Amino acid sequence: MTQQNGGPRWGVVGTGGIAHAFMEGLRAVPSARVTAVGSRTLDRAEEFGRVWDVPNRHGGYEELAADPDVDVVYVATPHPWHHPNTLLMLEAGKHVLVEKPMAMNALQVSQMVAAARANDRFLMEAMWTRFLPASRLARELVADGAVGELCTVSADFGINVPYDPDHRLFNVDLGGGALMDLGVYPLALAAQYLGELTVVGATRQLSPDRMVDTQTAVLVHGEDGVSASLTCASRNVLPNRAVLAGTDGWIEIPLFWAATELVLHREGRAPERFHRPFRANGYEYEIEEVGRCLAAGERQSPDMTWAESLRLAGVTDQIRDVGALVSGPSDVRSVPRG
Repeated sequence: MTQQNGGPRWGVVGTGGIAHAFMEGLRAVPSARVTAVGSRTLDRAEEFGRVWDVPNRHGGYEELAADPDVDVVYVATPHPWHHPNTLLMLEAGKHVLVEKPMAMNALQVSQMVAAARANDRFLMEAMWTRFLPASRLARELVADGAVGELCTVSADFGINVPYDPDHRLFNVDLGGGALMDLGVYPLALAAQYLGELTVVGATRQLSPDRMVDTQTAVLVHGEDGVSASLTCASRNVLPNRAVLAGTDGWIEIPLFWAATELVLHREGRAPERFHRPFRANGYEYEIEEVGRCLAAGERQSPDMTWAESLRLAGVTDQIRDVGALVSGPSDVRSVPRG
């Protein structure tokens, strides 16, 4: 059952900052609306519902899972709760878009995928960057040979957040760490262009309490041997750009994880700049993809498949093993196909 205009009726699990950002993007999608919100407390659900005019407000996730006015749920809780919240919703018959990283490890992701398959429900990791117009254009340019044969990929995502052991970036109980929160972006970019990734090496720097990483640098190579250099950091600023370099040129994507422009560089030619601004804040494009998949009866997006989420979780697991939460060189590990 869907709303009268044919689009899915959304429920939101969690009321933090990213849930509010999601709502801003959803307002730019005429075929979708939010009919319910669930939080750990009714007060938080009521507050969120008042801000965004959400009619059904639940002081518990089980109540949202049982809401008959919801077709698909956006899971926006902290990382450690993605797995149980997603399983709850899938087993209740809801389709699910779950924030990145999909879960805390590959085992949890595999269980989520198994639940989606068993319940015949849609499931997708909310890799919103992948659906942005600028990101799609970059893929088209590379596929069309604009830079020749792709040779290397580099990407970094670094922000300077003052250290606070209770902040989600630094609190291990909240799934903290630069790799889990920020590193998923450069890893997903590399996987998009290189396919299955093999971890060549990783180094990590620790938080003052030595519980989570504050910077991780990774060297990987893809199925055809193309390499990628990837870095993420939570206590220092990085350029926050991606470069896709080939035999005939390169594409630079400033702020690649929220890209609205890119620059194509080719030998002997002036740089070509392309601008692809958002309609709202960028979240609208992944929301549209979910709606498209549901209308077509698809249970996973071809642009963010279950297999890819499994592989990314496996890569993250092995980076943590390789880096061993210490600075310095590491040994060679390969990542099996998910």
